[in-house]
Amino acid sequence: MADFLMKPKIDFAFKEIMMNEQARIGFLSAILKLDPLDIKQTQILNTNLRKVHEMEKQGILDVRVLMNDNVEIDIEIQLSPLKVWADRSLFYLSKIYTEQIETGQNYTVFKKCVSVSILDFILFKNENEFYSCFHILEDTRHTLYTDKMEFHVLELPKLPKELKKDANDVLLWAKFINAESKEEFDMLASKNKYINSAYQQLQVISQDKQKQMEYTQRMKAVLDYNQGMLEAKQEGLEQGLEQGLKQGLEQGLKQGLEQGLIQGKEEGINNVIIALKSIGIEKENILSQIVNLYQISYETAQQYLEKYF
Repeated sequence: MADFLMKPKIDFAFKEIMMNEQARIGFLSAILKLDPLDIKQTQILNTNLRKVHEMEKQGILDVRVLMNDNVEIDIEIQLSPLKVWADRSLFYLSKIYTEQIETGQNYTVFKKCVSVSILDFILFKNENEFYSCFHILEDTRHTLYTDKMEFHVLELPKLPKELKKDANDVLLWAKFINAESKEEFDMLASKNKYINSAYQQLQVISQDKQKQMEYTQRMKAVLDYNQGMLEAKQEGLEQGLEQGLKQGLEQGLKQGLEQGLIQGKEEGINNVIIALKSIGIEKENILSQIVNLYQISYETAQQYLEKYF
């Protein structure tokens, strides 16, 4: 294990790297296009978002940072494809924004809120760039409505294989987060002193036996989740085809296949719900996965969830 290095894109490892202040400053300055010297202070905040009502969804962030006492930043890593990611990131950033104000205060208390999404899947299929930044703008004149909300998205599968000599810091950080080999880590660390700090932190945590155990558990949870999703969907399709063929002999092939596939979809949804529930996934996330996998409405997915959860 002497040469073992954690993968920074596993959320456990990334959180540990962000505990290093120099790494935090370097990453934030690259994403926000700031001079690192302008970042006077960064503070790691509680990642549990406040629930106002009992039935309200609990939000748990990956990394939450207060920068210079006037900007709150939510950094999230998502490895599994999630088509509703934009809605999810908006939900979390809105929660951060609204929980800043207390009864009796006025709207001048609001700090700027920034969302940084690091995705190991393609969110924007018609765009080639790996990095995107969004603001709230007027549709035709592009006048900025407010700078209090800002969204940054890094799509790791779109990263170029080779680095150009003039590679900017955002690209260097994205390559570091996506890196897996010591050779690549060494090369990137040599190009940016803040990435070098992140790399040193990565080496330290990678040799910590307790952190190795936590990292391994997190890796296993990710693999189990992905495998469970795959098997549940495949099983549903197989059962649908089998049922369709059986009914096809009795009722006519076309009608039987259609009915069987409907039943197979329901069986598959049931399997997905059971698989995700068994590894502790929240209801809201299960709902999103059902919608994405089976292309059904939220209302229909909610009915399945109430039936099988």
